[in-house]
Amino acid sequence: MENVLLGALEAGGTKMVCATGYADGTIVESEQIPTTTPEETAAVCTAWFQSRGIAALGIGAFGPTAVNPASPRYGQILKTPKPHWSDFDLLGSLQKPLGIPCGYDTDVNVACLGEATFGCAQGLDTVLYLTIGTGVGAGVLSGGALVHGMMHPEAGHVPMRPDPRDPIATDSSCPFHASCLEGLISGAGIRKRWGKSGGDMAEDPEAMDILAGYLGQALAIYILCYSPQKIIIGGGVADHTPIVELARPKAAEELGGYIVTTEMDDLEHYIVRNSLDGKQGVMGCLELARRAL
Repeated sequence: MENVLLGALEAGGTKMVCATGYADGTIVESEQIPTTTPEETAAVCTAWFQSRGIAALGIGAFGPTAVNPASPRYGQILKTPKPHWSDFDLLGSLQKPLGIPCGYDTDVNVACLGEATFGCAQGLDTVLYLTIGTGVGAGVLSGGALVHGMMHPEAGHVPMRPDPRDPIATDSSCPFHASCLEGLISGAGIRKRWGKSGGDMAEDPEAMDILAGYLGQALAIYILCYSPQKIIIGGGVADHTPIVELARPKAAEELGGYIVTTEMDDLEHYIVRNSLDGKQGVMGCLELARRAL
C-alpha cells in the first residue's frame, strides 16, 4: 500500500484543500479551491481527483456533519450558516462519480488523527485536538477511535463563566449562545468584540489574559470529560498569539489540584501547539483514505 496514491480533501467553509499522497503521510501535491456553491465546488474537486487517478479518498469536512456510517444522512452537511450547504450530500457527490472507497469525518477529527498517526501524539490512544480560528472546534480520539456518537463533539460551544474584567462577554459572535468558547475566543468573536484580529490582540496583555482565561476554563472541562493523554492546539488565533502558553496555568488553576498525573506535572509537554506545520488535516485525511482502502 506504500506506493498506492491516495487522495485527501480538507473541506472548509472558505476553501477546499485537495491533495494526493501516500499512506506514510507523504504529501505529493496540494491545491486550494475556493468554496463556492456546493454543486460547483464538488464538481471542481471531483475533476481534480479524477485527473490524479487516486485509489481512495479521505474527506475531513466542516460541520456540523453526519459522520456515523449507520446514519441515513451519513456524509451530509447538517444545518449550517454557510449559505446553500445545509443538507448537501458532500460524501455522495464525490464518491459516486469517483467510484472509489472514501473515508469521511470532521475537519478537526482528521486533524486529531493526523497528529496521532504522524505527529506529536504518536503512540497515544486518547488525544484532543482543538482548533481556534474563525470558529472553535475539537476532534477527539478516545481509546484509539475518533469520537462520533449522536453526532460528533462540538466542544467549541461549551459555556464560559464571564470574566468580570470583560464588559463585552455577552457580545458573542455565536448566534446560538451568549457566551460560549467559540463566541468569545474565535477570530470572529475577537473581531466582533474588539474590532481587531487575534494577531492584532497579541500585544494587549489584559485582553490576552481574559481570552486565555476562557481557554483555560475549556481545557479544564476537556481534561475532566475526555481524560486526554495530550491536548494539541492549532488554528489562526492560536498560531498568532501566546494564548496556548497563557492558558496552561489557567487550566491548572481551574482544576484546583484535583487531577494528579505526570501529564499535569509537565503542562508544557501536555498542552502543546500542533506539530505538523499546518498539514495535520491533510495527513489525517490520507490516513482515512488508507483505512477506507
